[in-house]
This record gives sequence, structure tokens and C-alpha cells, in this order.
Amino acid sequence: MASISDARMPLLDHLRELRKRTFRSSIAIFIGSCVGWFFYNDIITKLALPVCDLKAAQASGATHCGALYINGVLGPLNLQIKVALLSGVILSAPIWLYQLWAFIAPGLHRKEKRNSILFLFSATPFFALGATLGYIVLPLAIKVLFGFTPSALSNLVKFDDYLDFVMRIILLFGLAFELPIFLLTFNLIGFLSGATILRPWRIWVFAITLFTAAFTPTGDPFTMALLAVPLCVLYFLAGGIALLVDRRRSKKASRVPTEVSAIDNPAPIEE
Repeated sequence: MASISDARMPLLDHLRELRKRTFRSSIAIFIGSCVGWFFYNDIITKLALPVCDLKAAQASGATHCGALYINGVLGPLNLQIKVALLSGVILSAPIWLYQLWAFIAPGLHRKEKRNSILFLFSATPFFALGATLGYIVLPLAIKVLFGFTPSALSNLVKFDDYLDFVMRIILLFGLAFELPIFLLTFNLIGFLSGATILRPWRIWVFAITLFTAAFTPTGDPFTMALLAVPLCVLYFLAGGIALLVDRRRSKKASRVPTEVSAIDNPAPIEE
């Protein structure tokens, strides 16, 4: 175990470490954005499916696709840049999540680093699970939202606003599903106990509901519930696993011999 003096890091070294991790994350996002720029047409045709079949419209030479439209001279360029950047953030999630862990890791002891490896192997699958759920929820959310349009009116949607809405939902769902991974990692390194996680469960449920209400792009109760309910389930699941880990840890600690012998009776002082 590292000593306290060895674990200390000057503020300037912290800033250098932060700059290094931020730079590497930026490079990963830039490379992911280049991939998103190259596959731009494939991405927008896939994301536009809940509203219209953009691929079929392009093949037939149609001048419009459902209710989607683009306006302005810089509209198409801004749209491609936005899609490329958001795609880069999503595609490079494993890299910048690792850089986040690597920035925290120097302050941990060797055993805590070994336990926090769980974060590396679980963060990416859970992010992918959340992003996939966001994409699955997307058609249902759009159908519900479009259902509020009066029958006598047509709803025209700017394509860049629509794709911004879609990418934000996917990214939000992916990041939200990292909550149980952070809680379990903090439990394994001894920072949070299972009882500490579950004791304020009402506050956690309220905070999750408030988070989904504030950051869900749609703002409708349907999409909020589709994100809040799985998050609450994952929270209670993470707390239950943390309790099992604490119980196993306490049993292991109780089996460790203390090597404390009985105290002899005090002997009188001879004069």
C-alpha cells in the first residue's frame, strides 16, 4: 500500500495529468468524428427511419422526405458537422471513459485500482446498452410527440433539430446507464457502502426523476418514464450487489486472526 506522502500529487501535476487525459480524449473524439463524417449518409438514413425512409427517397430522387427539411445556405454543412461530432462522442465513449478512470486511478491504492478494473470492463457495455435502449425508444417517443399535432395542421421538422434531438437521446441514455457502474466501483474501492447507497433511496429516486425531467430532450412523461424506470431498477440492483459485497467483506475480515492475547492480572509493585 502506498504511503500518504507517495500518494500526494502537487496541483501542477494534477493539471498536467488532466491536460494529458483531456488531450487523449479529444484525439479519440476527433477520430470518431472523422468516422462519423465519412459514414454521414449511412448515419442520417438510419436515424431518420422513425420519420421517413430517407434511403428510399434518395434512391427515387425525391425532393423531400416526410416532414423533414433543411433550410439555409450553411444548413447542410452545420448538420454534417453536428452529426459527426456527436457520433465521435458516442463512438469514442470507451476511450474517454477510460481516460476518466485513469485520471482518478493515481489517487487509489493498488488493491483499489484492481477492484476498479470493473469500471473499465463494464462501462462500455452499459453505455452501449443505454444507447441501444435510447434508439429503441426513439420511434415510440416520436410517435407520441407527433400525436399531439392537431389534425388540421402539418408538422414540418428541421432535419438538424431532429438529428440533434435523436443524438442527444442516445447519448443521454448511454451516460445515464453508467450510474450503477460508478456506484459499484465506489463500493469495491471502499468509498461507499451498500447501506450508504440504499439508505437515501427516496432522494435517489427523486434525483433520477428530476434528472430525466431536466435533461430528456422531449420533456414528455412517456420518454422520461422509459429512462427513469430502468435507472431506478439499476440503482436498487447496484445497491443490492453492494450489500452482498459488504457482507462478504465483513465475513472475510472476521476470519482474520487478531493475535490479541489475554491481559494478565496486574502485579503489585514491590517496595
